[in-house]
Amino acid sequence: MIEALHNTLSFQGLLWLSISIVSYMIALWANRKCSGHPAAHPIIITALFVSLGLYFSNTQVFEYQRAASLLHWLLGPITVALALPIYRQWQKLRHYGWRLVVSIILGGVLAPFSAWLTLFIFDTPRAIQFTMLAKSITTPLAMESSAQIGGIPALAAVFVIVTGIVGAVVASTIFSLFNVKNRQAQGVALGTVAHAIGTAKAIQMGDDVAAMATLGLCVNGIFTALALPVVFSLFI
Repeated sequence: MIEALHNTLSFQGLLWLSISIVSYMIALWANRKCSGHPAAHPIIITALFVSLGLYFSNTQVFEYQRAASLLHWLLGPITVALALPIYRQWQKLRHYGWRLVVSIILGGVLAPFSAWLTLFIFDTPRAIQFTMLAKSITTPLAMESSAQIGGIPALAAVFVIVTGIVGAVVASTIFSLFNVKNRQAQGVALGTVAHAIGTAKAIQMGDDVAAMATLGLCVNGIFTALALPVVFSLFI
C-alpha cells in the first residue's frame, strides 16, 4: 500500500492516474450515448484511450503499471466488495439452494474448460492455457487467479473483456435458439459465463434477470478463484 501510494503520488503517477480517470469518465459518457451497448463498454473505451496515450508517449506498459500501481492495489478491496451483492441476494440464494449453486458451478467449469481444451489441442503455450481458465470471472479475480497458477494477468483481463462482450452480444440469440424463456435462467447464464459485462446486459433486461446475474457473477467468481489454485497445485 505504501509503495503504491509513493508511486502514484509522483508526477508520472498522478499524470497516468488522471489520464485513466478522465478516460473512464469519457467512456461512461460514450456508453450512455450508445444506450449501454456491450461493444461500447467503459472498460474497452478506457483501455483504448490509455493504450493510445502509452503509444504516443512511447511509455512501456510496465512503467504505466508502476506509476498507477494504486489502481492495481485497489483490486483487492474491490474483490472483497463482491460480498455486498451476495448479501443483497441472500434470500434468493437460500430459496433455490443447492440447485442454483450447482448450476452456477457447472457453468463456471464447462465454459473455461472447453476454451482451455481448444488451446490444449492446438498446443498453445501453457501460460496462455492457464490464463484462459480464468476467462469467465470478473477482472480483479481473474488477474489474481491467473497469477497464482502461472498465467498472465494482463492477458487474463483481455480474455475477460472479450468473453463478456461476446456473451452479452450473442445472449439473446442463444436464448432464442435454445428456447430459454425462463428469465431467472437467463440471468444465471449471463452472470456465470459473461461476468460483469453480462450482468450489465441483464440489468437492461429487468431487475429479476439482473438479480440472478449478480448471483452467478459472484458465486462463480468466488468458486473459480478458490478452486483454480487448488486444482493447479494437485495436478500440475
